[in-house]
Amino acid sequence: MRKAIVRAAIYERPGSPEVLQIKDAPDPVCAVDDVLIRIEAISLEGGDVINRAQAEPPPSGIVGYAAAGTIIEVGSAVRDRRVGQRVTSWNLAGSHAEIRAVPASRTWILPDDLSMERAACIPIGFGTAQHCLFNRGRLVSGETVLIQAGAGGVGLGAVQMARAAGATVIATVSGASRAERLRSMGLDHAIDHRTANVASEVRRLTQGQGVDLVVDPVGSTLRTSLDCLRPEGRLVVVGNAGGGTLDLDLWPALQSNQTLLGVFMGSQFEKPDVHDAVGDLLNQAARGDLEVVIDKRFPLAETATAHRYAETEPVLGRVVIVP
Repeated sequence: MRKAIVRAAIYERPGSPEVLQIKDAPDPVCAVDDVLIRIEAISLEGGDVINRAQAEPPPSGIVGYAAAGTIIEVGSAVRDRRVGQRVTSWNLAGSHAEIRAVPASRTWILPDDLSMERAACIPIGFGTAQHCLFNRGRLVSGETVLIQAGAGGVGLGAVQMARAAGATVIATVSGASRAERLRSMGLDHAIDHRTANVASEVRRLTQGQGVDLVVDPVGSTLRTSLDCLRPEGRLVVVGNAGGGTLDLDLWPALQSNQTLLGVFMGSQFEKPDVHDAVGDLLNQAARGDLEVVIDKRFPLAETATAHRYAETEPVLGRVVIVP
């Protein structure tokens, strides 16, 4: 029999990481379309940090998108999941806990050779990268792509997938060590955004033409991203990790016949083609075709510290919380 309460990182108002407190929460209820997952690894996503800092708490008070673990209960209407299966999951809240209830359609069964920690990091980071590059960005072999924040969770996946697709890959980074790590994954050109003019460097690397595609999860870099595009190029905007407003003068983009594409993955993962693509990414990671980088691990009791680290340190890959 399960205990009637679970431990979770709960916040009652948005604010600094210290608003997160480890508390007892009611054992989540498994609805008819849900599964209950005993969580073994939580991927700390950029959206988790933003929500905790800016958004009112969800009804449970438990923030968090992504977590992997073992199914311990299956809803009465669920036919394709069973107790004991290892899965990774996403939802708009609830990952920062020992147990979560989540719709079965928002889970993926794990390959045997994939660890829980790596699996937790794949759906949002790698799934977003795949969707931005190919479903929205229509990247093809021979094109050149710029990836803003190449060392982030989306960036690391995008670098590897773009290179495997036959593209020339440029990414912005902070620091030589991160640039070198990305080169080992197939990055062609690293631009340190702290010391270089990104648009000027992109023009130099592309003989003045600009790139075919930019993937920008930062938001505050949109003006630079448009400046890096060739005429008729595509810019995919996904999130606003840099904070601030997204005000932008689009007249230059209009004059250059450029395309601006928005991505919000919360409405995409349950689409059959997107869900299947994430399943394929999990298989690729299990085979070793995709590298999942975990920067640092924290126990659940140190969730506030994990959030602080993610906000203040130049993270390479993902931060993982382990209940």
